[in-house]
Amino acid sequence: MLRQQYVEHSCRYGKSDLRQPRFFAVRARANLRPHLNLSTGLPLGPPSMRPTMKKILLLNGGKAFAHSAGRYNATLHETAVAYLDRSGCDVRQTWIDQGYDVAEEVAKFLWADVIIYQMPGWWMGAPWTVKKYIDEVFTAGHGSLYANDGRTRSDASQKYGSGGLIQGKQYMLSLTWNAPRQAFDDPTDFFEAKGVDAVYFPFHKANQFLGMSGLPTFLCVDVMKVPAIEADIRRYEQHLAEVFDLPK
Repeated sequence: MLRQQYVEHSCRYGKSDLRQPRFFAVRARANLRPHLNLSTGLPLGPPSMRPTMKKILLLNGGKAFAHSAGRYNATLHETAVAYLDRSGCDVRQTWIDQGYDVAEEVAKFLWADVIIYQMPGWWMGAPWTVKKYIDEVFTAGHGSLYANDGRTRSDASQKYGSGGLIQGKQYMLSLTWNAPRQAFDDPTDFFEAKGVDAVYFPFHKANQFLGMSGLPTFLCVDVMKVPAIEADIRRYEQHLAEVFDLPK
């Protein structure tokens, strides 16, 4: 049974979360029991190769700017925090636009099994605040998140991008766009059927440079012209349940 509830921020999620406003009532599933087998539920390899994942870092990259209030991303972020916490995951979060301590963020990446990025699509990519976060945190992680660019002096032409130090960790993108789905999937439309992950190819590669691998992307479309927040919340919970093999 679904019930309407507000998600309250508490110290269990870390100090950076106490400052955040609650924008939407999150429709969440009640009475979900903790589930300890958090292996991926999608075809990323045979079951024996799917890693158990319990520690999840959620990064809200939403931002109030121009005609965007950041509410859609705040709602989806809080949906994931509440759903994963109820399902037995160890959850930490950062609201990027509210500020952060770079060293603490590096430590969170080292702690987490999975990083979830929640962000809008702005001018065909991530908001500048998210890019700044990546630049600062990943660079500060030299020696802990990555060793070098992976090449050797004996052959500098080979193995670029293989110097990451956090192999085995995974990341996921949760994205909101005003574009319709057809814009990504139709060969005659704007993105020429290349799909949303092609739009984020550099973002994927930045995370893979650290040694992480990607989980299936979640996409909300038409969020300004034809918003469907309740349906998107239900789809997102379903997506999380499938990706992390959680009870539905």
